[in-house]
Amino acid sequence: MQRALAAIRLPPQFDVITVPSGKPQTKPRALNYALPFCRGDLLTIYDAEDIPDAGQLRAAAAAFAVAPRELACLQAELNFYNPDENWLARQFTIEYATLFGMVLPALAHHRLPLLLGGTSNHFRIKVLREVGGWDPHNVTEDADLGLRLARLGYDTATLDSHTGEEANVRLLNWMKQRGRWLKGFLATWLVHMREPRQLWRDLGPAGFWLVQAATLGVFASALLHPVCLAGTVALAVLTPPLGPDASLLQIGLAGLNLLILVAGYGTTMAAGAIALRRRGLRNWIVPLMTMPIYWLLMSAAAWYALWQFMTAP
Repeated sequence: MQRALAAIRLPPQFDVITVPSGKPQTKPRALNYALPFCRGDLLTIYDAEDIPDAGQLRAAAAAFAVAPRELACLQAELNFYNPDENWLARQFTIEYATLFGMVLPALAHHRLPLLLGGTSNHFRIKVLREVGGWDPHNVTEDADLGLRLARLGYDTATLDSHTGEEANVRLLNWMKQRGRWLKGFLATWLVHMREPRQLWRDLGPAGFWLVQAATLGVFASALLHPVCLAGTVALAVLTPPLGPDASLLQIGLAGLNLLILVAGYGTTMAAGAIALRRRGLRNWIVPLMTMPIYWLLMSAAAWYALWQFMTAP
């Protein structure tokens, strides 16, 4: 990367900052190193492959100009410029369309904490320095920073502007990336739950329970999904609820399991379909119907994340 940049004649407004070797070798450590060199009032994080809307920086600056000082961060909407490359890219697209097109705007509307995406974050530099920048040891430093901003009384909103990213289309690379994210969610939960009462006071009941769902809940649900699915199937096969010897308890448990399974799968698929339609992506029936396979892959990534957390946190 350094050689490639050295070969390019950059405009004078660009500075290339080389981060000295050291531990940990993480993106947030590099960001913290570069932060003192930043000038101006606003700062934006982009990944190297990002293709943001041409007017995104101006849109963010305009939004900050009329917003109260409590608004510390704007999260632009992320999507992919290669959604049709393969099945994995389509699943990633459904996931991002739902998260950035529906979930995060809803949370921001209710002024709830947002776990930021790792790119297209627009910050007030003054606030970023006040909160201490990024946690260099957290591999989901963006999620952790979003929670710290909320705990210190700052708001995060979504920006109606898109950034195109490259979807991960190789299973092994996707597994490593998703495992890193899930490991980071677990670490973020542990960090912020060191003092649960203080977290409750900082965020209130709604914010507190949102943190549980968005960090530990995401990790645990991915980890336990195949276990719960296998239990549901085993219960139906070993003790058929419609058999002649079925008790009311068996019938009730089987019905409850089926209801939870159908409601969970159906709600997530419906949300994905709505999110895709909002982005103009239609006729994605096969990717939507095969989402449960993607969730099983997430479970494999969660077990990998757990092993990583215990051996290389």
